[in-house]
Amino acid sequence: MRFENLAAAGLLLCFAAAAGRAQTRTVAERLGYPADSKLLIVHADDLAVAHSVDTASFDALSKNAVTSASIMVPCSWLTEVASYAKDHPDADLGLHLTLTSEWKVDRWGPVSSIDKVASLLDPSGYLWAETPAAALNLKPAEAEREIRAQIERAIALGIHPTHLDSHMGVLFSKPELFSVYVRVAHEYDLPFLALRLPNLPADFFSSLSEKDVILDSVVMANPSVRSSEWRDFYVHAVKNLKSGVTEMIVHLGHDDAELQAVTLDHPDFGSAWRQRDYDLVTSFEFKRAIEENHVILVKWKDLKKLLN
Repeated sequence: MRFENLAAAGLLLCFAAAAGRAQTRTVAERLGYPADSKLLIVHADDLAVAHSVDTASFDALSKNAVTSASIMVPCSWLTEVASYAKDHPDADLGLHLTLTSEWKVDRWGPVSSIDKVASLLDPSGYLWAETPAAALNLKPAEAEREIRAQIERAIALGIHPTHLDSHMGVLFSKPELFSVYVRVAHEYDLPFLALRLPNLPADFFSSLSEKDVILDSVVMANPSVRSSEWRDFYVHAVKNLKSGVTEMIVHLGHDDAELQAVTLDHPDFGSAWRQRDYDLVTSFEFKRAIEENHVILVKWKDLKKLLN
């Protein structure tokens, strides 16, 4: 997902939700677990961006090393993911709503007709490469048109999304975009990635409803984590999970020629990074950490049931 720097793009935001909203029962209780349970979604981002990403993610899903994944509809390997979705109807696949195109040579544009979403395009005719530029330039109405087009494209290919989230955090970058994100999620009756963060402006919260399931925390490696510290970062995160619902976002792939070309000159979230994430989540050490710390793996499908 590349939240562009958890700060800069922001997970920020709005995830918001109502830090002050009291609920009579915890999400864990509503799902049938003890109130203080540690629930974890291990989530693979960026399906469809490359064949290498798809094969690594499909393998991790089959091993239950990750419990969910999300799809970048504008990307070139979408039909491969659609075929997988048809063959694996129980797979937990959401949509990684995509309003940026960050790679140096592998670029993509919108699903919508470009004349209807002109503000989404950079001078080269592709989606903006970075979150700040996208947030500055795109018009909320055109962003909404595009994310609806992405959802409808996925559905037309036989994908039944379990949730929504935002590539590089664009839809979390300002209240008008977050409002679009929430409104569309409500209309499609889908849960969406959102996090409890204090001290956010009230206008971030105005579109949320009482039925929305808000996560308690998100874990994701960032460029400050050295490759030699990869295992320790994730195992430490598992050991320190608190009660509530956490999503651990990983970026899977194989460090092969294809993914090296796709992520050229982009070490952050590049091919070696994705190989490390794949090796980690499929490792015995990671599985053991989850078991020893009494962490319960859940899916977005489970959260979706709470909307009914």
